[in-house]
Amino acid sequence: MQLRQQMPALANKTYFNYGGQGPLPTASLEAITASWHRIQELGPFTTDVWPFIAAEVNRTRRLLAQWCGVPPHRMALTENVTSGCVLPLWGLPFSSGDHLLISDCEHPGVVAACVELARREQLVIDTLPVKHLRGTASDTDAGVLQNLETTLHPRTRLVVLSHLLWNTGQVMPIEAVANQLKQHSQHPFLLVDAAQSMGQIPVQAAAAASDIYAFTGHKWCFGPEGLGGVALSQRVLEQGQPTLIGWRSLQDESKAVFDAEDPFHHDSRRFEVATSCVPLMAGLRCSLELMDQEGPAEERLDQILQHSQMLWQSLDAMEGITPLLSVPPTSGLVSFQLENAPPPADVVTALGKQGIWIRDLADPACLRACTHITTSSEELNQLSEALATHQG
Repeated sequence: MQLRQQMPALANKTYFNYGGQGPLPTASLEAITASWHRIQELGPFTTDVWPFIAAEVNRTRRLLAQWCGVPPHRMALTENVTSGCVLPLWGLPFSSGDHLLISDCEHPGVVAACVELARREQLVIDTLPVKHLRGTASDTDAGVLQNLETTLHPRTRLVVLSHLLWNTGQVMPIEAVANQLKQHSQHPFLLVDAAQSMGQIPVQAAAAASDIYAFTGHKWCFGPEGLGGVALSQRVLEQGQPTLIGWRSLQDESKAVFDAEDPFHHDSRRFEVATSCVPLMAGLRCSLELMDQEGPAEERLDQILQHSQMLWQSLDAMEGITPLLSVPPTSGLVSFQLENAPPPADVVTALGKQGIWIRDLADPACLRACTHITTSSEELNQLSEALATHQG
């Protein structure tokens, strides 16, 4: 719990919204501030400041690449999950009549981007059903692969599937999905929304197996909002074209070249756009380093599961409360429904007045509480006791 002591946001509330935004450690905030000061001392636009900025960018890219188990040239820096998904997605080679296969548990932002892409490129959207898979990990994995087999079309060119479903909390078998897609005649691209996985569960194998693995730093990584990344496969770098273009996309940003056949970077930078907030990079690196000090990813997940499974068991034993999963969760997301209770949004408001913060979700209509390595047993008891008052 040493990390918890560095988070002012946890001192005055009972917090279960890590899946929405994680609190920022004081050391990370100080790192951001120190970076701002250094940039102002050196520049902000002088020949002295550019080596500092280049070092900050490269250090951040290397660290994120290390967390994802990919080489740095395949890691692009982004502002959020959606941009990490959409910028490379819209640059993939599609033909009219190609199919996109999207799971029924994807975030609305990514779904909307796929719908608009399909409209512009005359693509067909199919649905991969995974929302109903709420049992054991082995049953879920088998169900995903079986449904994938039956929903793939001969012209499927892209599959969209989150690593960790933001609503039910199920972990998806990304490596197995990637292997199955390799057997398909089209070898569809695999886009993975990693908003809920990065910083919570080990991600290296999944990130390395995906074509687009997009995440943010402001949720489970305890970083500042406005900075994330996307791990890209080599074939995306080779076949994907830039979409939203800025000076960072270019091999030579100092001049406009009208006759260049390919002016863009040939690595992940071809999907980066323009000026980013460099001090945020120092903050995110600090948060990731603090997490590493708490133990390796597997040990951190064990801590998370101790609390999420304790909460699941408590809720499962309470009359009038039904967890979405029929078995203890394999992640820190615990979604549940209350019988004969006010609408979920009203429950969130009522709990907030008690200093307890969870969130409501629309599809399926439920409440969601997230546990992290900073969650305490006392907080779990407070939430369970408070929910008991909303039954019936």
